[in-house]
Amino acid sequence: MSEAGIAGRVAFVTGASSGLGARFARVLAAAGARIVLAARREDRLDALAAELRGEGVETLSVTLDVSSHTSIQEAAAKAEKTLGPIDILVNNAGISRQARIEDVTEQDYDELMGTNLKGAFFMAQAAARQMMAHRVEGRIVNIASIAGLRPLGQLATYSMSKAAMVQMTKSMAREWGHHGINTNAICPGYIATEISEDFVETEAGRRLLASLPRRRLGEPRDLDGLLLLLCAGEPARFINGAVIAADDGYLSF
Repeated sequence: MSEAGIAGRVAFVTGASSGLGARFARVLAAAGARIVLAARREDRLDALAAELRGEGVETLSVTLDVSSHTSIQEAAAKAEKTLGPIDILVNNAGISRQARIEDVTEQDYDELMGTNLKGAFFMAQAAARQMMAHRVEGRIVNIASIAGLRPLGQLATYSMSKAAMVQMTKSMAREWGHHGINTNAICPGYIATEISEDFVETEAGRRLLASLPRRRLGEPRDLDGLLLLLCAGEPARFINGAVIAADDGYLSF
């Protein structure tokens, strides 16, 4: 599966400076893709780019603020000019703000929606335009969340942004499918990342762990197989508009 329509293709990963984004980039690189690393933190991007190049992976790093339409256009154009048209987009960049609804500020709302929703929408648009122009049978994978399928406490705006991403995924699949572009979404459950490390040591974190089916967080590698499938060529040909929860059964309870 790892090389079925992935090897040699240009994979653009947003939010690639750390966490799941960095993992996704490494997984696609191991499958033979040429990688575009995109994020705001240049130092981390450069370190990961150097790591991948050291393994023989053709890699480009681009500074990207997904909340800026201009930044998206510049990053997509640089990727196309340097490596060729985007074949695979992993729309991973996102932020979260925990607050009661009555305490959400306009600035917090705008920043979260600008990153999680506006950014994902216009990044997908930029990638799809390249795919259409070059007649690429592309793959777009939007990284949503179980919060887009079930609202989570004190995460109203985050849940709203991910629920909108779910509908965005389905709309893109419907409109772009006849161009050979497949758009799908992964909805991760609770995954161990830099952000969650400290939280699970708190009382609230321990309560969360106790509520999970296996009493543990998932690991980034638990998403590898699903990512590779949705980014693949022929194996994923008929998977379009799918919204898949990878949550170890959490939503079943």
